[in-house]
Amino acid sequence: MKNGTSNLLNYFFPRLYFPHSENYLRIMFYAFSRNILFAFSAESVHYFSMNTLKAGCKIGFIDKWIKSSFQCKNDSLQKEVFGLNFKNPVGLGAGFDKNALYLHELEALGFGFVEVGTVTPLPQKGNDKPRLFRLPKDKALINRMGFNNDGANIIARRLYDWRTTNHKQQTTNLIVGGNIGKNKIRPNENAWKDYEICFNTLFDCVDYFAVNVSSPNTPGLRELQEKEALRKILSNLQNINMGKLKSKPLLLKIAPDLTNEQLDDIVALSLETQLDGLVATNTTISRDKLKTANSKLQTIGAGGLSGKPLQQKSTEILEYLSKQTGGKIPVIASGGIFTGVDAKEKLDAGASLVQLWTGFIYEGPAIVKKICRYLEDAKKL
Repeated sequence: MKNGTSNLLNYFFPRLYFPHSENYLRIMFYAFSRNILFAFSAESVHYFSMNTLKAGCKIGFIDKWIKSSFQCKNDSLQKEVFGLNFKNPVGLGAGFDKNALYLHELEALGFGFVEVGTVTPLPQKGNDKPRLFRLPKDKALINRMGFNNDGANIIARRLYDWRTTNHKQQTTNLIVGGNIGKNKIRPNENAWKDYEICFNTLFDCVDYFAVNVSSPNTPGLRELQEKEALRKILSNLQNINMGKLKSKPLLLKIAPDLTNEQLDDIVALSLETQLDGLVATNTTISRDKLKTANSKLQTIGAGGLSGKPLQQKSTEILEYLSKQTGGKIPVIASGGIFTGVDAKEKLDAGASLVQLWTGFIYEGPAIVKKICRYLEDAKKL
């Protein structure tokens, strides 16, 4: 009976390890289930999967089982960064839970922190669909979502309700970051106003902020990475931040397509404005060395590329930033993290924390536990 139960669990949850399992069964079932999901629209499957998980987590014994199966319980992975206590260093990057709809479910899957957004002052539909595309041959995604979100006021209310409920019940220690941006209709010269609105609206609802000026999917947004434009945004936010009774960590998310000169400007500005950290990196506009046919890429069109093709470049930028800052500014690493080996590579290169996105899509719900187990074992060596 014990062996039968174990094999049944492995059949339905092939990425978790249960004793006496058959490796071929896990591999076959995971490939089969992923192929079914990948046959449908990427954006539709995203919401279907998360809403199914949400429904399951509303049932007490299922919620408890998911937590016991997917969460990492080892306290040795706890880290204090930006003055915040992270239960483990594996987080979920912005863009996955844009509207703070799935925080309980993502915590149940073991994430140590979740970055919601990108949040804009006004609700925004984003770009026309389809706008999210898979590149299975490259283990990559292309997206041109365009900051689709419910707007700062609605998301703040949702976060407030989530915090109030969970703090009363003492059921969460999940760190939540707020990734903030500007509305498409706001001219760049006044972009600082949108970041200010989001900052003030979300201030009491999130643990840290990430300023997003690096998405390629809002026209002209990356121009805000230029030194003077960025100085205006960051200086204004820090002035507001320092006027609060207790300031919140302020981070900047950067693109992987910057030159060393541009990176040097960002390092200098980060020190000047006393940023608490950086997120390296966002998606890339490059299409170099992809296995996917060029005809398919042309059909897909514009958008930011994420996943395995970004891994090396994002690590190079991480190493450069760590060297240029002398390790004085903590960095959250993002880009091409699929395994424990990938996560350790980022941490060894100077990262304080790591963020997943595309790896979560390709590797499945047990990815956090797998990475945490690997990092636990690596610490013992």
